[in-house]
Amino acid sequence: MPRSSASTIDSAAHVPGEIPGARVRLDASKRDLTPRKLSIRGAHGDVPATIVDVGPRTETAFVFLHGLVGLNEHWENVVRRFSEHVRCVMLQIPLLELSGDDCSIQGVSTLTARFLEAHFGPERQLPVALVGNSFGGHVALRLAIERPDLVRALVLAGSSGLIEKSMVSDVQIRPSREWLRRKIGELFFDKKHLSENDIERAFSELSSRSGARAMVKLSRSARRNHLGAKLGQIKAPTLLIWGREDIVTPPEAAEGFRAAIPGSKIVWFEKCGHAPMIECPEQFADAMLRFTGDLKS
Repeated sequence: MPRSSASTIDSAAHVPGEIPGARVRLDASKRDLTPRKLSIRGAHGDVPATIVDVGPRTETAFVFLHGLVGLNEHWENVVRRFSEHVRCVMLQIPLLELSGDDCSIQGVSTLTARFLEAHFGPERQLPVALVGNSFGGHVALRLAIERPDLVRALVLAGSSGLIEKSMVSDVQIRPSREWLRRKIGELFFDKKHLSENDIERAFSELSSRSGARAMVKLSRSARRNHLGAKLGQIKAPTLLIWGREDIVTPPEAAEGFRAAIPGSKIVWFEKCGHAPMIECPEQFADAMLRFTGDLKS
């Protein structure tokens, strides 16, 4: 992965037992990221989900939320580094398989809240820091506003909720691979990070009417859910990690969040787009480590 320069921080269901060896300092490249299955109660029945739970049982767990076409694996290079110091939980919900009331920004926020309540909520007294990219950042913001009892801190990367260029503005029911390659390519400054596996997965999911319909419904519900007037309610310490070349949620979106969320801070990554956890994983993890130190002070 190429290294991009990061600026100094600028102010403005039951999860099984601990992963064996999670308390041991491991080589980051060998850290066990074995996924586990669980179900979350949805509006029309159980919704399957996948988690990866790794790292020492620290006071604050960091829960990672992916974007609309995201996967847990998109966080892996950050988590391999960060989980040496902090407990990390990656939550993957099959967004493009959702339907009915679950298939909206409100529905996904409710599903995520139910997961947090079951495994980290007030009765367990385990504060959680939410780390969200794009649509996942939007979910994290909603929870910080609506369920502050569940959210200890926020880390937002290319979050929607203020300004975003929709990936589905010209979505096709049966999109071509070329269309998907262009759209997914817009997420990155350096196109070497564009994964053929991601293109093939998106092609498979969006070739079905249900997948394309879910994409449109989720995206439109997020765009209608503008959070500008509510951001001032957020009390959780907030770190914004943003690519200077993000064209999906451009730099003015980050500045808007910083101006509206009390005490929030920004780390800028140069030559980086909408997915800094993929383009700049080491710098992303290092920024989070500094943020973790601030939470303890």
